[in-house]
Amino acid sequence: MTQTDKSLYGSLAVLLAATLWGTTGTAAAFAPDVPAMAIGAVAMGGGGFLQALLAQKQIRQSTLQIKSHWLLWVIGAVAVAVYPLAFYGSMRLAGITIGTVVTIGSAPLLSALIEYVFDKQALNLRWAIGAVLGVVGMVLLSLAEHHSETGNQALIGIVLGLIAGLTYALYSWTARKMMLHDIAPKAAMGATFGLGAVFLLPVLLATGSPLLASVNNFAVGLYMALVPMFIGYVAFGYGLARVKASTAITITLFEPVVAALLAVVIVGERLGVQGWIGIVLILACLLCITLPVGNGVKSGH
Repeated sequence: MTQTDKSLYGSLAVLLAATLWGTTGTAAAFAPDVPAMAIGAVAMGGGGFLQALLAQKQIRQSTLQIKSHWLLWVIGAVAVAVYPLAFYGSMRLAGITIGTVVTIGSAPLLSALIEYVFDKQALNLRWAIGAVLGVVGMVLLSLAEHHSETGNQALIGIVLGLIAGLTYALYSWTARKMMLHDIAPKAAMGATFGLGAVFLLPVLLATGSPLLASVNNFAVGLYMALVPMFIGYVAFGYGLARVKASTAITITLFEPVVAALLAVVIVGERLGVQGWIGIVLILACLLCITLPVGNGVKSGH
C-alpha cells in the first residue's frame, strides 16, 4: 500500500468517526434530565473501557513502552477525562450546533499550535487552505445558530467548547506520539482511553444515577458508549496511525455538519442560509485535505 493510499484510508476512517460523533448531541437531547457530566462520563468512560478491553493483548505486549512514555500516557488520559465533561456541558449550555462547532472548529488550530511548539512541524499550504475553509464554516454555523439560552449560559458554553477543543487536540497528539514511539495503535488508544475511563469513574458514580431512572435514559447512555465512543474511536485510532493529528482533527470538521443537520431535523434547532453556507465550506475543506492529488503530494503531509 502506498503512502497516499494509507493517508486516504486513514482519512476515510477519521471521517467515519466524525459522522458517528456528530450524533452524540442529538442522542443526549433524548435524555434531558441526565446531567451533562453524567452523559460525558458514561459516553467516554464506557467507550474507553471497551477500547481498553478490546486492546488488552496489545496493551500487555506494549507495557514496557507505555511505561517508558508514561507522561504522554497520563497527559492523554487526563485530556480524555476532561474532554467529554467540557464538550457535553458546552452543548447543554450553548446548544448542540454551537457546542459542537466551537469544539471541533477550535481543535485544528490548537492541534497545529501543539505540533508547532512541541514537534516544530509546519503545516503545508493545502492543509492551511482546508483549515481556513473549515474554520470559516464553523464561524458561519455558530453565527447562524438560533438557541433559547441566555447570553451568560452561551458564553460559558463557548468557553467549555474551547476547553474541549484543547483537550481533544491534546489527547490526539499524545496518542499519535505514542504510536510514533513504536507503541501499537490499539495499545496507545486502549491504554489512553482506559486510564481516562478510570479517571471518569468517580464522576459517573457521583452524577450517573439518572441514567438508571428509565429505559430511555439507559438506552441513550448505552448508545453513546457503544457507537460513537467505542466504534467511533476505534476508527479514529486506525486513522490516527496513518495521518498527522492535525490532519485527523481537521477532517473531523465534518462532525458539526452532522450535528447541525440532526439538530435541525430532529431536535428542531434553526439554521439559516448563513449556516448552510458554513456547511458547504466545511465540505470544501474536507475535499481539500482528503482527496489525493498527483505529483506525489500527500494529503495532510
